[in-house]
Amino acid sequence: MNDLQPIATAEQVGRPIVIAGPCSAESEEQIMTTARALAEYGIKIFRAGIWKPRTKPGGFEGIGEPGLEWLKRVKEETGMLVSTEVANKAHVEAALNAGIDMLWIGARTSANPFAVQEIANSLNGCDIPVMVKNPVNPDLELWIGAIERIYNAGIRRIAAIHRGFTVYGKHLYRNMPQWHIPIELHRRLPGLQIICDPSHMGGKRELIAPLSQQALDMGFDGLIIESHCDPDCALSDKSQQITPEVLNFILNTLVIRDNAQSTESLTLLRQQIDQIDNDLIEILAKRMRVSREIGQYKKDHSMQIVHTNRYDDILKSRVKLAEEMGMSGNFMKTVIEAIHEESVRQQIEVLNNRAK
Repeated sequence: MNDLQPIATAEQVGRPIVIAGPCSAESEEQIMTTARALAEYGIKIFRAGIWKPRTKPGGFEGIGEPGLEWLKRVKEETGMLVSTEVANKAHVEAALNAGIDMLWIGARTSANPFAVQEIANSLNGCDIPVMVKNPVNPDLELWIGAIERIYNAGIRRIAAIHRGFTVYGKHLYRNMPQWHIPIELHRRLPGLQIICDPSHMGGKRELIAPLSQQALDMGFDGLIIESHCDPDCALSDKSQQITPEVLNFILNTLVIRDNAQSTESLTLLRQQIDQIDNDLIEILAKRMRVSREIGQYKKDHSMQIVHTNRYDDILKSRVKLAEEMGMSGNFMKTVIEAIHEESVRQQIEVLNNRAK
């Protein structure tokens, strides 16, 4: 996918890309009041959910096609581009007929290859920007697969939306960021723009600003933020929506990094990282040689490979030391677990006379 194109350029909408509007289109008055305020603050792309897939029946499931007429009015009166979510063929056809400028595929839909393919088939031959949210579960291949289906329909203006991943239990975030997954997506598809959705990721108004800054610091291309003229009265996801005024304040406080600045100092620092990584690999190779020697000793003395008490002591002491040195305990736990797994593998090879 070397010919991917941006859904919007800095010349068109500014930098970063900002897409804002209510979670749901609830009434014409609500849509127009919100849109006018956002337009005054310089927002170029308006968003609103027309069809709302809810976890359980009985909630507000969107206004449906009448809301598309409200989006047409937003476009006519404010000049903003308008966008909405589609989940099936009928949604796509209705949105295209209404002249919607951008579409996005939601997290529940992107997890279903049949649904994504139906949307892709409906888009075949169209030239419209499409944004694909990550699936609800942390499955990078499923996310890439959804993007590829849209690409194979002939769409070239494609972006990914990172809205976090669902995990069981209560956490600070509504959907866990797991930043390494969109980072890997960018490595795999470097021409793909990535938009952060801090509203769904955080699930709380107070988390929108810090999550937005984190995303921009990692080089994300833009933000899609839920903004409502009266968020406390919203019919869906009211706790994660903010007023246009608050949105404007947040955007004005964000630090936008300038990638065009000289990177000479950064290059020197990266060279240091490269050298340290090389040293780490050499040290790990040395550790594995010692592990093989331990494996030989255990083989000669008919000892079992794994001693849980020893491993438990190593895990606790290394995690404690890492925390004392300013690192994350969870990070060091993951590192030690990986090293221990490889050490056990090395010892088993010796035990089975396969060590080289």
